[in-house]
Amino acid sequence: QVQLVESGGGSVEAGGSLRLSCAASGYTSRDFSMAWIRQAPGKEREGVVCIDRYGSTIYADSVKGRFTISKDNPKNTLYLEMTSLKPEDTAMYYCAATTRMVCWLTPETYNYWGQGTQVTVSS
Repeated sequence: QVQLVESGGGSVEAGGSLRLSCAASGYTSRDFSMAWIRQAPGKEREGVVCIDRYGSTIYADSVKGRFTISKDNPKNTLYLEMTSLKPEDTAMYYCAATTRMVCWLTPETYNYWGQGTQVTVSS
């Protein structure tokens, strides 16, 4: 059974940094494409960044240059390094996975989801 467990969220001031982690079990992460997807209150889910099986990445324009995704295959763990955080980054952040060989930022393309971790950025 595939399980994704996020951690690392919290409250920071604008300009601060956070590192999110997503521990995967029940499958081998290198065989999956994965993503970080966020949802702010009252808004639609938004794909933030994804990484495919081969290590290629796609970033949303809103986070380019500030967020970095990485994957540690031996540890079956996905990371999201977030710097220069802005109040508009405030959201619940979800780790998601798909068996597709390539990734997209479209949330509907992901089959497996974690429970989410809250990120709050104050101005």
